[in-house]
Amino acid sequence: MKFFSFSKLCMFIVSCFMMGVLELQAEVNPKPFVVPELKTWTGAEGMFAPSGRVAVKGGDKELMRIAQAFAADYELLTGRTLQVVKGKGKAGDFVLALNKKDAALGAEGYKLEIADKAEMTAATAQGAFWATRTVLQLSEQNANAELPKGTTVDVPEYAMRGFMIDVGRKFIPMSYLRNLVKIMAYYKMNTLQVHLNDNGFRQFFGNDWSKTQAAFRLESTTYPGLTAKDGSYTKQEFIDMQILAEQNFVEVVPEIDVPAHSLAFTHYKPEIGSKEYGMDHLDLFKQETYDFVDGLFKEYLEGENPVFRGPRVHIGTDEYSNAKKDVVEAFRKFTDHYIKYVESFGKQAMVWGALTHAKGETPVKAENVIMNCWYNGYADPTEMKKQGYKLVSIPDGAVYIVPAAGYYNDYLNCHYLYDHWTPANIGNQTFEEGDPAILGGMFAVWNDHVNGISTKDIHHRVFPALQTLAVKCWTAKKAQLPYAEFNEKRLQLSEAPGVNELALYGTTPKLVYEAATVEAGKQQPIAEIGYNYSVSFTVEGAQEAAGTVLFSSDNAIVYLSDPKTGRLGFWRDGFLAQFNYRIPVGKKADILIQGDNKKTVLYVDGQHKETLDAKTIYVIKPENQIHAMYNADGAAEPIMYTTGDKMNLQRTLVFPLQKAGDFKSKVTNLKVYNYWLKQ
Repeated sequence: MKFFSFSKLCMFIVSCFMMGVLELQAEVNPKPFVVPELKTWTGAEGMFAPSGRVAVKGGDKELMRIAQAFAADYELLTGRTLQVVKGKGKAGDFVLALNKKDAALGAEGYKLEIADKAEMTAATAQGAFWATRTVLQLSEQNANAELPKGTTVDVPEYAMRGFMIDVGRKFIPMSYLRNLVKIMAYYKMNTLQVHLNDNGFRQFFGNDWSKTQAAFRLESTTYPGLTAKDGSYTKQEFIDMQILAEQNFVEVVPEIDVPAHSLAFTHYKPEIGSKEYGMDHLDLFKQETYDFVDGLFKEYLEGENPVFRGPRVHIGTDEYSNAKKDVVEAFRKFTDHYIKYVESFGKQAMVWGALTHAKGETPVKAENVIMNCWYNGYADPTEMKKQGYKLVSIPDGAVYIVPAAGYYNDYLNCHYLYDHWTPANIGNQTFEEGDPAILGGMFAVWNDHVNGISTKDIHHRVFPALQTLAVKCWTAKKAQLPYAEFNEKRLQLSEAPGVNELALYGTTPKLVYEAATVEAGKQQPIAEIGYNYSVSFTVEGAQEAAGTVLFSSDNAIVYLSDPKTGRLGFWRDGFLAQFNYRIPVGKKADILIQGDNKKTVLYVDGQHKETLDAKTIYVIKPENQIHAMYNADGAAEPIMYTTGDKMNLQRTLVFPLQKAGDFKSKVTNLKVYNYWLKQ
């Protein structure tokens, strides 16, 4: 029998121990960061290096389309191309597969296994698409587009995860809505409610309904002249946007808001307006009102290929007067009629919660009806659940954005929402997580004030809220990442492949672009620079005609000589802002313009010249404010909020750079920074 020497035995034991220690110290990958957070993660060792192919198992036609979309988005984010092939794939391949028998994944869940291959498996095409969004987010966070090895099974807690945008009070360009669809899809937000009509507060328009801003934004052939003149969508544009949304698994819910918020309709047809409750209320006691609204909904719902393509349509029913019992009963009759009318075209109806506010005896259909619960005094969620409504949590105090209005939220308190809110919270009521009556959650932007807020300003408020709500609606209470870490890491992600509405270039301060000379009429390599920026240049002034452009983009214009006064100024979203400064003829001036989400600042030759910030344009007399509304018994009760006593014009600018204007002046030494230079 052979024996080890004592020294060799000791060396053997030490060697075994060290091997064990090394094995214990071998690191598995921690849960990677994506938005929304992965519900589960089992880490493995090492990184997956892509081969440049995505393989589709089974040849499913829709899965092939998703693979092609994934490849296109992957190239936009990483600059790398992917070849789409059929088959099981090999080492280094992305693999897409459907397993329709895996009921645990549900309609939107997926399984992602990253090993020698990166396999994405789902029970539905939608789940597979969400898996590709996760892979894209992982890929863009690695310089070599490598993925951490590991496995996740990721299934949402709530089926409806959405956002509502008010395009009635402020026209939102279709280009933005199309980008918004892509952004929502990138963060697995699946419902976009488009509020197509609304009106301003008459207090800001001389208490004259006929002069109060109101708009319906969709082309109408049934009622020629109804469509807003200051911005609208053709039927085909709206259809095309919905098709894009469907391709990205986002449902567009069009909303026509009646019988309140309906001034656009009474401007068109004054005889259907209520003389007693205000012209923003339809007269519920006239057959002409029903005839008009029937015709309006029918235009967009009838036929084999209706304008409203999706399975759901929102009929409004928000904030109508409840001053008298007869008007309450008429409101309930109206609501019931349009729920059933929409259903007669094969659509599911959605409504704003108002049936506690309008408590009465007239029955209103509840089965298969979805209610946006926004204020518990208008619709008590527990009672609505008992009546049989399916609820969407959209509590006003928590998730309403009203930009620069002085009430509700200018920006959402994302820290609070991340730490404390889920769709189970509706106002002061909290339901059990997973309560089948709660379909999900949404947030909203209401453009109450005609106050110069730009679409860019709106997006600046929307994007952090969207990322936050994406987590809370998908993961609910199961989110584990601390908010501070989430808030830091979310900034590293793109808005969506090929989308940069914020016009940001990196998160570290840097010089983004410079040019020794700016040639008139030439395209620039970047379209615009977003908050917080500094743009500097030297101009040797020539005699310029009024309206001479320095730079322009699809969203804004900077003038060397503005159209009205010949001063340095800018235009965007229908508003012209002017600095109190003219470019001197025959002299040089060093110009610095800085902008953030509150103001635009001008420096000339190193000296502060002017700050264009919020400017008061309307002041409401106290006697003209809204003082009361009415409870279910018709008695006055305190208001939830006021419209404020003034309106402030916002003079912000995301700086356009896309094209130089046809100027005569000499513009040199252009420098564009993604931060504020200290002065």
